[in-house]
Amino acid sequence: MIPRSCMRAEGERGSGTVLAIAAIAVILAVTAAAMLVCGAWSARQRAAHAADAAALAGADVVVGRAPGEPCAQAERVIRANGAALGDCTVAGVVVQVTAVVPYAGSQARSLARAGPPGTG
Repeated sequence: MIPRSCMRAEGERGSGTVLAIAAIAVILAVTAAAMLVCGAWSARQRAAHAADAAALAGADVVVGRAPGEPCAQAERVIRANGAALGDCTVAGVVVQVTAVVPYAGSQARSLARAGPPGTG
């Protein structure tokens, strides 16, 4: 004979399946949210690195270390780093660049400024 404490009530049959499905749904939702956050962080870092490199390349042109036009050089460097040029301004010997990286229907933007020491 089976003890009463081991017997299941008829209304609880299949409740383990429902709990397992709920747990899997929560795990999938948390994973998707984590992937979106990590992707946004990665896009922000790519934009920052592209903007830094582009501002330095533009500043090299302004001070005569490289030939060309500062914003054109900055745009070439930004595109080589997988971003797009949002804005480029030259004020004296200081170059300010904004890099844009699209991600999940939005944009990660980063601003960088470069020039000789003491000019910022």
